[in-house]
Amino acid sequence: MPSSERSPRTRMEPGDRRDAILQAAVEAFAAAPYAEVKISDIAEAVGASSALVYKYFANKEDLYLAVIAAAQADLADRTAAAVEALHRHTPVHAKVAALLSAYLDHVAANPQLWALPRRQPGSEPAAAAALRQSAEADFLAQLRALLAPRAARRHEYALRGFFGFVEAAALYWVGQGAPERDRHPLIAAAQGCLEGALGDWAA
Repeated sequence: MPSSERSPRTRMEPGDRRDAILQAAVEAFAAAPYAEVKISDIAEAVGASSALVYKYFANKEDLYLAVIAAAQADLADRTAAAVEALHRHTPVHAKVAALLSAYLDHVAANPQLWALPRRQPGSEPAAAAALRQSAEADFLAQLRALLAPRAARRHEYALRGFFGFVEAAALYWVGQGAPERDRHPLIAAAQGCLEGALGDWAA
């Protein structure tokens, strides 16, 4: 009987199958740019056929958007938990540090998935970029609530510029291997950036 080189198919419950496909997609999109990832490779990684992957996800973009949406949900959960854990009398420096630490926890959970589209702008579908913009808006809203800045145009530019600083610094951090020893210096630098931009922590 002729041998087959195909990977054996694995039987799973539908929910488990979808989760497995999604996890395989996370690993695939973290390892290569969007355009280079193939549905067939993701299917093979979970012992399934491409047709079965399409049963759960309409196409590659749909699968990628599910990956990004899950990542943004992780970020939202981490930052919300960090904010909820703060005492109302927590100093502003410590509030910002807690939010930044939660953001870095998110980055460190899957650094290459986070970094790849930022290193290659325009390499992912426009809908994915829109999801990232929504996550940025949520992060800035949390930051505004912590700082309660006055409604001055300077403060809006300060907060948006701060987010850009954090992303650039985190991208460098990932390039260094996301070393834990550099977490505090990164957070301290970001705090200094924000304080300088606002002009006053109590602003």
